[in-house]
Amino acid sequence: MSKGSEVRLTIRGETASKANSRKLVMFGDRPASIKSDKARGWLAAADRQFPGPVVAPLLDGDLVAFIRIFYATRRPDLDESLVLDFLQGRVYLNDRQVREKHVYHGIDKADPRVELVVRPI
Repeated sequence: MSKGSEVRLTIRGETASKANSRKLVMFGDRPASIKSDKARGWLAAADRQFPGPVVAPLLDGDLVAFIRIFYATRRPDLDESLVLDFLQGRVYLNDRQVREKHVYHGIDKADPRVELVVRPI
């Protein structure tokens, strides 16, 4: 998990594209955009795997993230934004701390997942 100030995690399950998976709902007579069922399902599954902070204290300062997202098929767009949101309060305080990103697309039908390393720049 954590080695010095470097955090390594594997989150099981296929993440969703935050941008392409919004759902329009009505709150009374007011329309609103919320995360899709798939995005909310992935966040819930990830939360069951890592229900609280992964490191204490949380990483501070500017960070670099190396993220490899393994999808079950080639179809989904590569989008790490839901992963970065999930790491808030678990690895770092705010995803704005991630100033450098290296994001890669992989295929694993049997085991879709996210493998990541986050460390200070």
